[in-house]
Amino acid sequence: MKIREFGVEIWMNAYENDAKFNLAETCVDSITVAELLSMAGRNDTALAELLPMRLGYGAIEGSDRLKDAICRLYQEQKRENVIVTHGTIGANHLVHVALVEPGDTVVSIVPTYQQHTSIPESCGAEVRLLWLKPENGFLPDLAELAELARGAKLIALTNPNNPTGSLIDRTGLEAIAAIARAEGAWVLCDEVYRGIDQEGDGFTPAMCDLYEKGISTCGMSKAFSLAGLRLGWIAAPEEVIRAVFIHRDYTTISVGRLDDHFSALALENSERVLERSRRMTRTNLKILDDWIAGEPKISYVKPKSGTTALLRYDLDMPSAELCRSLQAETGVMLLPGSALDMEGWLRIGYACDTEVLRQGLALFSRFLARQAGAGRSPVP
Repeated sequence: MKIREFGVEIWMNAYENDAKFNLAETCVDSITVAELLSMAGRNDTALAELLPMRLGYGAIEGSDRLKDAICRLYQEQKRENVIVTHGTIGANHLVHVALVEPGDTVVSIVPTYQQHTSIPESCGAEVRLLWLKPENGFLPDLAELAELARGAKLIALTNPNNPTGSLIDRTGLEAIAAIARAEGAWVLCDEVYRGIDQEGDGFTPAMCDLYEKGISTCGMSKAFSLAGLRLGWIAAPEEVIRAVFIHRDYTTISVGRLDDHFSALALENSERVLERSRRMTRTNLKILDDWIAGEPKISYVKPKSGTTALLRYDLDMPSAELCRSLQAETGVMLLPGSALDMEGWLRIGYACDTEVLRQGLALFSRFLARQAGAGRSPVP
């Protein structure tokens, strides 16, 4: 099986270890084990719980404790609708390879996480792209989606969107479900940023709760600040869970027992964990928004959720060259739009430590001023 190189991951692998100010990171600033135990009120009992744990495979599908905690994030899901995976990346992979066959049609709403285009392509599907446009607030054109979805087996999207930070609300999700229902199509919604909307309680409805053929994937990395726990899940109809299980037996067996244990602990205390994440993302987006308002070379569509934004820059300079020069001169890391097939844009992650964000943006401004002073003409 041939598959396209993963643009974002290749860039991150090459540059993140040397970044002094990593503004390309997409996870909310990671928490420590001590912080997690403090949130859970378990400092006194944590070691006593861990020492007798046998480090075997554990529950193959994920422990009942963990699956019960996952189900509490949804309105309609029960244990039999949930299976645990190696991260959200594992969840997405399993859904695509379990459902997509040669000759199928998949509609992917882009820009997106590259799994949702490259994996179905590698499975032999025709992948139709619906490009989000800044003039529409990076929200999908439903009429265009209905046209592209004719005969489709699967519609794939990220909500909140990676990389734009746009957010499809309940009405929009129900409209997508209606389009899929008319075609008998599945909807795979990668919801790894769910829980940190900029307004309200932070939660937009999950696709698995809105549509009888809806599939939601999620994990501990982004909103929950626990990427080091390589744990995700699929919430979906039992038919999908059974299909996924066949493929999962070849790749996973089980997740680590420590990952299962600490993920269950975090999810049982999800409101405390997510309150921290919402506080950080809302504080930091205000900092980013104020910076953009005063930065003549940068514009954007302000995110509604998530941890990332797409920045449009006004310099005649390829995005990869800009990012390499920026990091070499200042230590500030951004992701070039070329890694997302969106030349002329940059992806920024704003959920890092607040002081790192402030310093990184200040250095970026100085870099932009130097480039303008050196005679870099604006992009037409």
